[in-house]
Amino acid sequence: MLKATFPYAVLAVLAWPTLATGQSIAGADPHPEVHYYDLADFGIAPTDVTFAKDIGPILQRSCQSCHRPNGGAPMSLVTYQEVRPWARSIKHRTAIRDRMGAMPPFYLEKDIGITRFKDDTSLSDLELAKIQAWVDNGAPLGNQADMPPALEFTEAGEWALGEPDLTLRGPEITLPAIGPDRWGDIGLVPTGLTEDRYVKAVEVREVNNIPPASGSDTVGGRYIFHHMTYSSGVLNEAGTEVLDDTRIRWPIHEVGRNPDIFAEKFGTLLQANSALHLGASHLHSNGIQETTGHLEFGFHFHPKGYEPEYGGRAPVRLGNGNDIDVMPGRADQEFHSFEVLEQHTKIIAFEPHLHAPGTRMCMEAIWGGNHFTLNCVGYDHNWVKQYVYEDDAAPLLPKGTILHIVGFLDTTAGNENLADNRNWAGGGRRSVANMFIDLGYAVELTEKQFQDEMTERRAAMESRNEYDVGCPLCWAPIPTEETATTDGGDSQ
Repeated sequence: MLKATFPYAVLAVLAWPTLATGQSIAGADPHPEVHYYDLADFGIAPTDVTFAKDIGPILQRSCQSCHRPNGGAPMSLVTYQEVRPWARSIKHRTAIRDRMGAMPPFYLEKDIGITRFKDDTSLSDLELAKIQAWVDNGAPLGNQADMPPALEFTEAGEWALGEPDLTLRGPEITLPAIGPDRWGDIGLVPTGLTEDRYVKAVEVREVNNIPPASGSDTVGGRYIFHHMTYSSGVLNEAGTEVLDDTRIRWPIHEVGRNPDIFAEKFGTLLQANSALHLGASHLHSNGIQETTGHLEFGFHFHPKGYEPEYGGRAPVRLGNGNDIDVMPGRADQEFHSFEVLEQHTKIIAFEPHLHAPGTRMCMEAIWGGNHFTLNCVGYDHNWVKQYVYEDDAAPLLPKGTILHIVGFLDTTAGNENLADNRNWAGGGRRSVANMFIDLGYAVELTEKQFQDEMTERRAAMESRNEYDVGCPLCWAPIPTEETATTDGGDSQ
């Protein structure tokens, strides 16, 4: 039987064709709200599409990790009998494709920039056409012999990545069924490690006393932790504080967040005599019952003796948390942020983070006179999405590159995520305030690592007529020993 788990964390980053293509990120969103297709254009008779042969496999790949018994979604879409009443809703929600409200919630715009990501659950044009034809023709079951074997799912609450090498448990907290949000530092969790270890993956889960089968209209309704910003570091002699000069930042845990899988050549250090510092928590009452819960942190280690090939995480912090000026009742508002790379950099993941007004975020790389659109993705504050590049598609950017992100906001009545669109809002951590950040991550490369990575990219391209938008220097002249000697010094 095929074992299915929740998909891994989805991240993403830079990539867009040059502006010479006529594509632009500025101004109103050029994409229509929904995308409908004629299956006949694919050479397939629409009446030949059935649930057993065509739709069931699509749901297994892209939907059932959440839409299953005791899953995070409000209805199960495993059997034909469960799916049939939702057929027209499925047709509409999937046709939104890459915008707020779309299902599955993977909002990558596929007609611009880099399109290859890990654990991509989005639907192809052909899959969308099949769903639309199936619904328009009465949603037939077809021959049950065509059905693929049912997936075997992990039980609710199990580790998606399997049993961790190290599990750390945070403090228990109790919240009433209805009450104000709770913010703040909830303390230290000692790791107990006696030697340094490099982490290749980390998964955070909430454990609470809500029965798995309890009904809820949202994923957040099953939990009390909205998010947790945490770090780790070596403890002081008294064991009461983490030494600031040893502090290491970890990916933020947010409700619905999938595990974080780091690049194979990169490990995050968890030091000996260290502790997690759960420094910035946000908890909320779930409206179901008084709930007691805690977070568990599951770390998967590289083998002992492992040394990462890549250097540390690149200090790329794109965004603006202070000068956000969100006007009420206005569409197509834009925020911008720029940063100059001080070292050769490989972008591993892109994670747009806005709040309820957010509808879209784009990233570009500016090198010389060229503007490369790396990616644009839709945004829906109901879902936390990381977009993780395939290793051989991740942007390779030389030092001196200017990174630029653009956030798009809509505070009109058409944005259903807003509780009230009449008020001005600034920056802040509360849900009624706003944020504008890229929470993805990147790693620094040495000159040799940068050149070696580009050599591998060039070998995968058939000719100079093929272009890798995430590698602006792939076809540049390869430095020789002589050019390397004169690069930073005396001109001849």
